[in-house]
Amino acid sequence: MQNSLKKQIIIHGGGGFSRYGSYSPSNLLIEKYFLDQTLNKCPRICFIPTASGESLKYIVDFYRAFGAFECKPSHLSLFDPPTADIESYLLGHDAIYVGGGNTKSMLALWKEWKLDVYLRKAWTQGIVLGGISAGGLCWFEEGVTDSIPGPLTPLKCLGFLPGSHCPHYDGEVERRPAYHRMVKEGMASGIAVDDHVALHYIDGKLEKVVKANAEGAAYHVHVLNGRLMEEKIEAVDLQTS
Repeated sequence: MQNSLKKQIIIHGGGGFSRYGSYSPSNLLIEKYFLDQTLNKCPRICFIPTASGESLKYIVDFYRAFGAFECKPSHLSLFDPPTADIESYLLGHDAIYVGGGNTKSMLALWKEWKLDVYLRKAWTQGIVLGGISAGGLCWFEEGVTDSIPGPLTPLKCLGFLPGSHCPHYDGEVERRPAYHRMVKEGMASGIAVDDHVALHYIDGKLEKVVKANAEGAAYHVHVLNGRLMEEKIEAVDLQTS
């Protein structure tokens, strides 16, 4: 079922299936890319909508969007669990996609239900992990969040991936300056990513950056000799590849 036990995580910076007016492979390029990494002709994919408060609209959007592909979609609710054995439920999938929303609240609830433990096990067993916004930030050591009202703040996360992360780099005007400030103040160096762009990590290393439109990129943000550095990482355009 899993793909040769490569530990894969795909980080989607923003946009995603809930933003599209229609659902077809032509405007769900990153979602298709995510599914393709399972190497399964009809992969079983589980959506975890915890960060959105399990928004019914978000869940419906997930089923509508992934219904455009040959796959077997399901979702995991922590307020109405499908089974007492959540570990086995998650490990029965080829891919697990985490939705956006409040990262801080999501991680707190996950730890109560031991999802942090189960997801790490899924990762080591070759199940493709990933997600968007909060669902991408959560895999890093730390990053920039809007979970708390007011200015953006740093947040400690799961640490499956090294360093820090900032989503919505071009989509929200406060993201870039906030990330620059936090890295200068001691946050670990890391990767920022624009909306409609995704980072593909294999065995904990960034292997590829892909995008679903002509614009967009990822950026390595770090401090060198006391100076904040931002280095652009070109992305492969999924529209032409």
